[in-house]
Amino acid sequence: MSAVIVIGTQWGDEGKGKIVDNLAEKADVVVRYQGGNNAGHTVVVDGKEFKLQLLPSGILYKDKTCVVGNGVVIDPAVMIKELRTMQSQGVETSDLKVSNRAHLIMPYHRLLDEVEEDYRGEHKIGTTKRGIGPCYMDKNARSGIRMVDLMDEEEFAAKLERNLEAKNHLLQAVYGAEGFDFEQLRAEYLGYAQVLRPFVADTSVYINEALKGGKKVLFEGAQATLLDLDHGTYPYVTSSHPIAGGACIGAGIGPTKISKVIGVVKAYTTRVGEGPFPTELNDATGDLIRNRGREFGTVTGRPRRCGWLDAAVVRYAAQVSGLDYLAVTRLDILDGLETLKICSGYKYKGQLIGEFPASLKVLSEVEPVYEELPGWTESITGVRAYADLPANARRYIERLSEIVGVPLGIVSVGPARDQTIVLHEVF
Repeated sequence: MSAVIVIGTQWGDEGKGKIVDNLAEKADVVVRYQGGNNAGHTVVVDGKEFKLQLLPSGILYKDKTCVVGNGVVIDPAVMIKELRTMQSQGVETSDLKVSNRAHLIMPYHRLLDEVEEDYRGEHKIGTTKRGIGPCYMDKNARSGIRMVDLMDEEEFAAKLERNLEAKNHLLQAVYGAEGFDFEQLRAEYLGYAQVLRPFVADTSVYINEALKGGKKVLFEGAQATLLDLDHGTYPYVTSSHPIAGGACIGAGIGPTKISKVIGVVKAYTTRVGEGPFPTELNDATGDLIRNRGREFGTVTGRPRRCGWLDAAVVRYAAQVSGLDYLAVTRLDILDGLETLKICSGYKYKGQLIGEFPASLKVLSEVEPVYEELPGWTESITGVRAYADLPANARRYIERLSEIVGVPLGIVSVGPARDQTIVLHEVF
């Protein structure tokens, strides 16, 4: 039995999709355990780019079973569109399984996401307005609609009617927005039900049976540690749990089943949306990294904020998820930079602090403690063995490993599958 979790250690966009794609080659089952279509993975196979929002990255292998777990919130229209796009690109999707306990994103969730974000004004969170937050709110308020409800026409109609009465009142009375028509939504979603019905299953049963049968299961989340609802830079976070513990809840497995946790680290730091960012570069170097790294959102196209590698953030991620190995991505983007910096910790009011601040007020006022390291001049995109990396490139990522206290497991030097150097096998 092998169960491996892949998590992001920063604010997301670390290149988890590529690492999952690499590890999926040796896995039997690939499980997405949280988030919605507010995050995306980009995977390059044989020079062809695939953009995924809800489907696990393992879908690009023909012999893998892919699972969308109960912790994911699903916009049925988006899932169906993504399935059809994959099918048109020659990707086999018949082995997909979707949890009957997963909650549905409804049109009123998307509208509420938009009007509530606009209402926040200068205090906006930076939501993608895809309805993810309001859907998780309904889930926690015990008024959500699940995939199992959608499969039952009478149950779905009853819950939709009850919800629309409350949501339409809220939209009209508080936000002055137009409500939704019951019959129109009912017909639309029952149409989705017919398309998705063959994929819907009790995925917790399937995953546990797979593990019991000795299969290798890979778990992937969306977003990353600092966007975790409890452990991230609240309130500038997502509405679910991207950390390793979230896999147990979002897939329906016990923690004793987990064998390894891999933390994906971008060789520099980025974040999207609002909130403090201690190592942010608002200068030509930041612009260079953004443009060279094509740092624009997979789903939204928004430009990402860029900065030096913050090892204090990665160390915090190792703490809350119990990392076994680091997978460093996008190291090639730093080719040609004369000097690099790694933040090893923070000072607050002149004093070195040992923990990652819970207070955003403190985080916005900390002073990064930098270590300067020499860069490398040559391109590393053609390197296929760790020993062949420039000495300064090795020193840079080895110093990261030392600060974080977690060994290196994978180093990526480009977007293609073969631009991956594996130091430790996990399956």
